[in-house]
Amino acid sequence: MPSRKQYTVLLPFPSGGGHWSSIGQKLELLDVEANALRSAGRLELTSVLEARKQTSDTQAIPTTPAKKATTKKAE
Repeated sequence: MPSRKQYTVLLPFPSGGGHWSSIGQKLELLDVEANALRSAGRLELTSVLEARKQTSDTQAIPTTPAKKATTKKAE
């Protein structure tokens, strides 16, 4: 029996019966059901989004405030 995977909605799309999905909504779909929506950029695997978020958090470089430049007068 095929297993369903959890996907997160990135862009709303009609889900049938006059209803629409909402951004951030989690859906359990088969790969066949999600294929076209993933290609269109409307949803992504929840695990992939979480992995991207973790890598972007770890790649953040702490910054130090800029120091005011000083110049010396030429004598």
